[in-house]
Amino acid sequence: MTDILHNIADESLVVRATALVHACAGLGLTIATAESCTGGLLAGLLTEVPGSSAVLERGFVTYSNAAKTDMLGVPAELIQQYGSVSAPVAGAMAEGAIAHSRAHIAVAVTGVAGPGGGSADKPVGLVHFARSERGGATHRHEKRFNDNGRAGIRRAALDFALSLLEERVASL
Repeated sequence: MTDILHNIADESLVVRATALVHACAGLGLTIATAESCTGGLLAGLLTEVPGSSAVLERGFVTYSNAAKTDMLGVPAELIQQYGSVSAPVAGAMAEGAIAHSRAHIAVAVTGVAGPGGGSADKPVGLVHFARSERGGATHRHEKRFNDNGRAGIRRAALDFALSLLEERVASL
């Protein structure tokens, strides 16, 4: 694993990613990621798996609000109204990843990894997720992870984002 990914992920995540990539390849499914607070870690985790090029269609690292708008088509008004760490923006990120790719399934992650940047309404550890499917529904999830440091929050977000993909692929 790369040094950055190694600091966040453990071998159990790689084992899960391997199973997911093999399952998606067997079903002919492709994935896109739209990541903010995880900064490409989910795409990085998937690419640790040999053969992942058949599954990971593309990854968007949209850390800034401008990137969310420019790369994924998230309306600036939506970000202004709800903030970049919100269910509506996570949903728009996942939908934008589908619209701007050829992927079947997309997962989006946006949150406050800390150590700063939190507020009473959006504390450190708040992460919003969304999973969208081509021609299907978008499902949004909010998680409030313990503030156990930036790496801990990003690892928890990586784990949950991976579980969203696993859950959907297992249901097919």
